[in-house]
Order: sequence, then structure tokens, then C-alpha cells
Amino acid sequence: MVYTNLALLTAFAYLYSVTSGRLERTPVSGAIVFTAFGLIVGPLCLGLLDLDVDAEGLRSIAELTLALVLFTDAANADLRVLKQGIGIPQRLLLIGLPLTILLGFGVGTLVFDGLTLLEIAILATMLAPTDAALGKAVVTNESVPAGARESLNVESGLNDGICVPILFLFLALAAGAETQGGPAMLALKLVAQEIGIGLAVALGVAGLGSWLLRFSERRGWVTETWRQLPVVTLAVGCFALAQALGGSGFIAAFAGGLLFGWLARTHKPAYMLAAEGTGDTLALLTWVIFGAVVVGHGIEALTWQVGLYALLSLTVIRMLPVFMVLAGTDLRPDEKLFMGWFGPRGLASIVFGVIVLNEHLPGGNTLTITVVSTILLSIVAHGLSANPLVGVLAARLKHGSVGN
Repeated sequence: MVYTNLALLTAFAYLYSVTSGRLERTPVSGAIVFTAFGLIVGPLCLGLLDLDVDAEGLRSIAELTLALVLFTDAANADLRVLKQGIGIPQRLLLIGLPLTILLGFGVGTLVFDGLTLLEIAILATMLAPTDAALGKAVVTNESVPAGARESLNVESGLNDGICVPILFLFLALAAGAETQGGPAMLALKLVAQEIGIGLAVALGVAGLGSWLLRFSERRGWVTETWRQLPVVTLAVGCFALAQALGGSGFIAAFAGGLLFGWLARTHKPAYMLAAEGTGDTLALLTWVIFGAVVVGHGIEALTWQVGLYALLSLTVIRMLPVFMVLAGTDLRPDEKLFMGWFGPRGLASIVFGVIVLNEHLPGGNTLTITVVSTILLSIVAHGLSANPLVGVLAARLKHGSVGN
């Protein structure tokens, strides 16, 4: 069965790789194709793909994928544009993110009557961060205004890391943990630890790695064969070391990518292509596993409450806070709605879902099913709407410019 799985996966990866350019010009995103393939050939349908991947295995693959995507997206960020419009991601992260969690909590109390208040808070936190991988089609499309692209990129790069200490706080309270100074002190400790260690690791690993890479490049020590590995190893190194030290690997990966992109800017293009390809390959594997192993079980346990919350999570719970916090900016209403809509849920929520599943909470199954349903709905809705809505926004902005 191992060789059958390998043959199916490699055949699919090959077929997608030779048709990817054509598929990317359609409304169907890669994540939709990958997940659909896993679902069709998995146990729920044809039963051809039998992957023996447990929750921890899926978490590991999703974490590595997300770390690499965060690092490469950050390294490719235009810091000049970001510096000019830094106020927007600040609003989204410092005001919009807490509002999203609060609104998600409020809606959850109305929709779910079988969950405790802490479990609803955990659910709202798991579904608050947006996914850099699923949002890549938007943040890399030059038809989208540069300010909006960079703002969405920074938001998706940092909000998952910010949500980690919040999630751990709620989990500790749900488990009845006591700490000196109460919940406020525990929250402060978790935030300082996760963010502080993550930033320190990014500074050390990416800073030293960038210096050594420039040093080696000037002396011609880097061969073409090994040119593909530095960015991948720096991304995984930032993530793994921060996690090992008790910090946020996601913040370390994104901050490390920003630092690398700035320090190694003269040599960056030669190193980024292979890293982005590795990230895309890991994403393919993650979504195939998600479709084959996870989605089938989620569909079987779907309820109307779960479906309703998933729909509201992607619309009202996300879009209303974004629209509110962007009030007073130079963005047009359609740009605000566009940024509110493109808050896809994916890899970070998968990781959070596995963490919560291992806590064995009384409402754990409902939480997991809701997260899976929201991710699946996001893959389809955001994947199908990315290219068409980008085209609509670009046309409206162009028409507005001409009108002025």
C-alpha cells in the first residue's frame, strides 16, 4: 500500500506541475484541486489512497508548510510600500484581530448551546487567524493595490503567532490551571514568551544566516546545486528553534523572512524560487492529506449549527471588524470589503485544531468539526472567488482613476 500511495501522489503531483500555469488562469485554486483529489481517491470515495497519517503527523506537515510560506512571503514583501502603509496592518492586528475573536465568541454563544464559554472562546481564537498560503493568489497578484497586498500579507503573517498565546491561555483556563497573579499574569507571560522568543530567534537565525550567505556569495562558495537550500533551512530553522525554546515559530518565520529579505536583497531572487517551490509542494501534500483523511470524517458529523458558524466565520465575523477598523483610511469601501473577504482559513487553523483535539475537551469533537468545515468552505469560496474578484476590483479602481 505504501508504494500505491507513493505512485498516486507522484502521478498527481506530476500532472498538476505540468498543467499548473493553465489551472492558475482559472477560478479553481490549487488548494481546491489538492483537497478534491484527496477526497476523491481517499477512503470516503474510491478508497485508492490510504494514508496512515495521524493528527500529529498532519500538524507537523501543516506547521512546516506554513513556516516556509510565511518566511518566503515575508522575504518577498516590499518594505517601502509596507512602511508607507504600516497603519493598516497595525489596525488589522491590534484592533481587528481582538474584535474578530470577540465577535466570534458572541456569535458562538448564540449558535452553540452545548459548548462552554471557554470552549467557544477557543473556537473563536482557532478561526481568527488568516492563512498566508491560501491568500497567496491575492497577495502576489499585482492587479491588487500594493498597500492592500502588503497589509494582507503582514496580517496573515503575524496573526497566527499572536493567536498562539491567546489560545494557550484559554486552554489553560479550560483545564483549570492556576497561576500566580491570575489569568492576567498568565496572559502577559504567554504573550511575552511567544512573541519575545520568536522575534529574538528571527533576529539571531535570519541575521546570522543572511550575513553568512552574503559572505559566501562574495567568495563564490555557493554552488548552483546547493543554492536551493539556504532559504528553506533558514525558514525551518527559525520555526523549529523558536518552538523548541517555547516561543512562536510562526512569528519567528515571518519576522525572519522580513529580515532576510532586507539583508539579502541583492542576492534574494536567486534563492527564493526553490524555496517557494518547496512550499508549494508541501502545500500540495498537506491539502491532499486534509481531503483524504480529515474531510470525510468532518462531512459525516456536519450539523446545521456547525455549517452556520462556518459561514458566519468567513463573512460577518471577519468582514465586519475589518470594515470597522479601516474607517478613516484612504481605502474605498470596495477595497475594505475586498480585504475583509480575503481572510481565508487554513494551515494555522489546522495546527490549532490538532492542539485543541489533544486536550480532550468535552466539546472537542464539535470544535474540530467546526474548524474542518470552516477550512473546507474557505478553500472553495476563497479559491473560486480570488481571480474574479481581483479582476473586478482592478477594473473598478482603473475606472475610478480614469473618472478622476
